[in-house]
Amino acid sequence: MAINLDSKTPGGSLEDKWSNYKFDMKLVNPANKRKHTVIVVGTGLAGASASATMGELGYKVKTFCIHESPRRAHSIAAQGGINAAKNYQNDGDSVYRLFYDTVKGGDFRSRESNVYRLAEISPNIIDQCVAQGVPFAREYGGTLANRSFGGAQVSRTFYARGQTGQQLLLGAYQSMMRQVAGGNVELHTRREMLDLVVIDGQARGIVVRNLRTGELETHAADAVILATGGYGNVFYFSTNAKQSNVTASWRAHKKGAAFGNPCFTQIHPTCIPFSGDYQSKLTLMSESLRNDGRCWVPKKEGDTRPPEQIPENERDYYLERIYPSYGNLAPRDVASRQAKYRVDEGLGVGPTKTAVYLDFRDAVARVGQKGIEEKYDNLFAMYAKITGEDPYKSPMRIYPAVHYTMGGLWVDYNLMSTIPGLHVLGEANFSDHGANRLGASALMQGLADGYFVIPYTIGNYIAATKIGHVDTNHDAFKAAKAAAQERIDKLLNIKGKQTADEIHRKLGLVMWEQVGMARNKAGLETAIRDIGKLREEFWNDIRVSGDADNLNPELERAGRVADFLELGELMARDALARDESCGGHFREEFQTSDGEATRDDANFSHVAAWEYTGDPGITGAKNWARHTEPLTFDRVHLATRSYK
Repeated sequence: MAINLDSKTPGGSLEDKWSNYKFDMKLVNPANKRKHTVIVVGTGLAGASASATMGELGYKVKTFCIHESPRRAHSIAAQGGINAAKNYQNDGDSVYRLFYDTVKGGDFRSRESNVYRLAEISPNIIDQCVAQGVPFAREYGGTLANRSFGGAQVSRTFYARGQTGQQLLLGAYQSMMRQVAGGNVELHTRREMLDLVVIDGQARGIVVRNLRTGELETHAADAVILATGGYGNVFYFSTNAKQSNVTASWRAHKKGAAFGNPCFTQIHPTCIPFSGDYQSKLTLMSESLRNDGRCWVPKKEGDTRPPEQIPENERDYYLERIYPSYGNLAPRDVASRQAKYRVDEGLGVGPTKTAVYLDFRDAVARVGQKGIEEKYDNLFAMYAKITGEDPYKSPMRIYPAVHYTMGGLWVDYNLMSTIPGLHVLGEANFSDHGANRLGASALMQGLADGYFVIPYTIGNYIAATKIGHVDTNHDAFKAAKAAAQERIDKLLNIKGKQTADEIHRKLGLVMWEQVGMARNKAGLETAIRDIGKLREEFWNDIRVSGDADNLNPELERAGRVADFLELGELMARDALARDESCGGHFREEFQTSDGEATRDDANFSHVAAWEYTGDPGITGAKNWARHTEPLTFDRVHLATRSYK
């Protein structure tokens, strides 16, 4: 299948593109919608909202999730809020300003048309969620409250204390379950997608494994939607839930879906630091805390005094010093790098000297402990439970950690991949955030894609495409199922000595050291070699206990780690090919004298979309072709990103 990177961006003015495009789309009449089946893989915000909306429209929807309940999707872990250009604070916000902040925050590596549509849709999301009963925080007079987030100088973030993702997911979940009860959505829980079925160049179904029984199942449809989240767990230690993985996207990639900008990964600046080898993941502290918390380190190296004993004139509030305009609300990639610099200079705090302080002393003095509790109470309780420290009395200790992935399967304006009929929503696609995601924009994108974009664009695909009838008796389904079984059998029959977790930890160490917060040519070349060796080690020495015919978490983990071992190499190759620094991709060779990123707009103002051309096997050979989609900026002028 030839890779075609036609973005299908509509013509006309930026403000009119989406409205005109919706009018020009082909429609499916209500009676015909009932004749078409759509598969949705994933039940986070993007997947649940898409399932609910498609079911409401009358399509037959088959929805799949790996959990026993859609309510356990990782969207539930989002804490701080959701952006929308409502301008309730009357502080100068607008659709255009949200658009501009997002393009700038992504370091000018996103598609203008997609970002403007996201900003344009954002106010509708809030209305939708309020109608569902989402309990957003409110001001004294009853109006919805807003707070600030990194990369913006206005207050546009709607929130429900530190539980925003949970509350939004419950809203989408109840809408989806209404359609389940009505018979429009068929929900399949505890299923993991193991392959995509492509017939005559079109996505026509999936192969899943029933995680309870081990049975492989095949399901056919007229179109497939992937909404399976990001791939941050390739680093082993991340803020992602342990079950978050790349397998569904990777199966689609190996069937012809281009992978866009895989090296664009986000390091979140406010996480509870790593404390020991017993850990299996890291814990996020919401960026919203930087509204009231001040980041600092001691000015003197080796200062081991308790923070309360360090006087004001011996503290370095480094974000406020370096970025006076944005201060502690500098974007995530910028704030993360500055925290790393302080630790590298020997100014880190805590038992391991690998943290910085996030201090609420001044905020408590200003609004009282009760005022802070009203905004962040559950976050403070979580920190106290994990660390045994009271953040009201002593500063939080934080350090950056892998959080979000801006890369993902390449999609056009319709959110369709390079495989016709395969649409990709939310964090699983690359489309909106460029090289860095601004805080509170993930929830916005997921719900915009599911509620307001895909219902139009998938209808246009179905109406404009000749889709023949197929069922699971087709040879392509049998071949895909046999290939999935063969892979499972191969994993079970190696009978080596190492567990999947042991090899995953080794991969994570390589990824963090060489493909993490700072990268360089030599380190990336080392990573490619080391990952190849790890892949060989995996396929010769992995041990998967149990069998394939029942519940087997070891088998699940082994399959996901096998995919991470391939993805990790692609990420390193993508980072190596991009000879510039931008957003979350920081190449040490390309920086200013004061440590800021240096873009190369002449050579890298494009999306890198990788085509899978072979099987990495255990050789470490290059099996991808790099394609590019040029990025044009008609409304936002390319400029050095500055938050000073």
